[in-house]
Amino acid sequence: MHVVCLDLEGVLVPEIWIEFSKATNIGELRITTRDEPDYDKLMKYRLAILDRNGLKLADIQRVIGGMDPLPGAKAFIDELKGLAQVIILSDTFTQFAKPLMAKLGYPTLFCNSLTVEPNGRVSGYELRQHDGKRKAVEALHSINMKVFAAGDSFNDLSMIKTADSGALFRAPESIRSQNPGLPAFEEYGELLGRITAFIGE
Repeated sequence: MHVVCLDLEGVLVPEIWIEFSKATNIGELRITTRDEPDYDKLMKYRLAILDRNGLKLADIQRVIGGMDPLPGAKAFIDELKGLAQVIILSDTFTQFAKPLMAKLGYPTLFCNSLTVEPNGRVSGYELRQHDGKRKAVEALHSINMKVFAAGDSFNDLSMIKTADSGALFRAPESIRSQNPGLPAFEEYGELLGRITAFIGE
């Protein structure tokens, strides 16, 4: 059986922190895993900015509530579900994801969670598992699944390279140039074609 593992932000939905940056006019929040490979460093940086500006979980959720999937993403997921099992492996948080999953038709999602104080202050985060994207692919291999993986950021590379096949999708030039051996696509139709070919192999 085949499983397709996809990143969420930048692949199926806009980058949440970038959208929040636009809404709050805080440019520092534009930095994502495309820019900073050390996830713990990135999250501590983000949480410090939230504290400095008195921003709470509800402020972020308000922005997320107005977000939609990227154009074509829902149709891509719908078609993909007819070909293989689909799992979203994301470093987003359960407190962020629900409205976006609803708009994508509720694909399976493995992600992390935030630590939130009673007053709504985001005080920390809990990883589902360290290097969880790679380990999820390894776990799927352990039950004899054939895995295709795609993503756009530094934190997707171990997942893609551990999978039986994979690709970068709308990744920045900095990541594409450092990984010339990985196919790189910009359109859902191209990615769907590569996945279809993998399933047919």
